[in-house]
Amino acid sequence: MFGASAAAMADEVTGDALVDALNGIFGKHAGARGSHAKGQCVKGNFTPSSDAAALSKSPMFAASSPILGRFSFGGGNPKAGEKSKSPRGLAMRFDPDGKAPTDFVQLSAPIFFAKSAEQALAFLQVRANGTDGKPDGEKIKAFTEANPETAKQGAWVAAKPIPASYAGLNYFGVHAFIAENAKGEKATIKFKSVPLAGELGLTDDEAKAKADDFFTADLTERLSKGPIGFELEAIVGDKGDTTNDPTVEWPEADRKHIKLGKIEITGLEDNAVCDATTFDPNTLADGLSGAPDDTVLPARAAAYAVSLSRRLSP
Repeated sequence: MFGASAAAMADEVTGDALVDALNGIFGKHAGARGSHAKGQCVKGNFTPSSDAAALSKSPMFAASSPILGRFSFGGGNPKAGEKSKSPRGLAMRFDPDGKAPTDFVQLSAPIFFAKSAEQALAFLQVRANGTDGKPDGEKIKAFTEANPETAKQGAWVAAKPIPASYAGLNYFGVHAFIAENAKGEKATIKFKSVPLAGELGLTDDEAKAKADDFFTADLTERLSKGPIGFELEAIVGDKGDTTNDPTVEWPEADRKHIKLGKIEITGLEDNAVCDATTFDPNTLADGLSGAPDDTVLPARAAAYAVSLSRRLSP
C-alpha cells in the first residue's frame, strides 16, 4: 500500500514535464539526453565477490557480468565545460545472461538535488531561462530559502576539488534499495563504486592548464594502458535511516560496508550504442528492489523514457 502511494505521487509529475523543465534550462539539443547530455559510452565487466550472494540473489552477484556503461557530466548541455564542479555520473547495465538486466545510475555526490518528484520539477522550473535568456536570480533565491535541502548537493560538490578524471571519483547510488538473498533475508542498502585509482582532483591552476576536452582524452589514455577499476560496495542502512528522501546523506563512516565485487571498464564503446537505450535505476533483476516510500526513483523512469523517445525521433 505504501509503495502504491509512492508510485501514485510520482505519477503526478510526468516525464514530459521533467524533460521540458530541463530543456527550459539547457535548451533543446537534437539527439541528446535531457540530463547528463555530455558523456562517453564504455564497456567492461563485473566480477562478484564471494560475499555478494549472501546479500542478494540477483543474477549479477552469481556470475561475472558484461557491462554497458556511460560516464557523463551533469546537466543538459552536450558541450558542457569539463573544468566545472558539476556532478559526474556513471551509469551501468549488468546483464549476466541477457535476460535479467540490472541498471545502476550513480553520481559523484551521495545526495540528490530534491527530496520528491514534485520538488525536483519545481527546482528545475524555477531555473528556466526567461525572455532575456537568463534565469531569475531572485526567484531561485526565494525557492532555495523555502527548500533548503535543494542546496545540499551543490554545496557538497562545491566543497570538492575539480575532478581530474572519470576514473578518480567515488560514484554513489543516491537511492536506497532493498536487497533480498536466497533465504528471504532482506537488507536496506545504498550502492557505491570506489575508484581503485583513488580520488583524483585538480587545483584551479592545474585545471586551467588542461585542454577543454581533457576528460575524454584522459579516459582514452588510461584505457590504452589497461582497465579502469572500481570496487562495488553496499552500504548497509541502520534502522531509522531515511529511504524516502535522497537529499539525506547516510552517515557512511558509521555504517557497515560489504564489498560486492570488481567493476572493470575495459574500453570505449560507440556513443550510439548508449544513445539507443536508457539506463533506468528502476530496472532491477530479482533480488533487488527500490525502497517503497521513495517517490523520486519511479519518477525517473518516466523522464528517461521521454528523453529516449525524443532523442530517437527524427
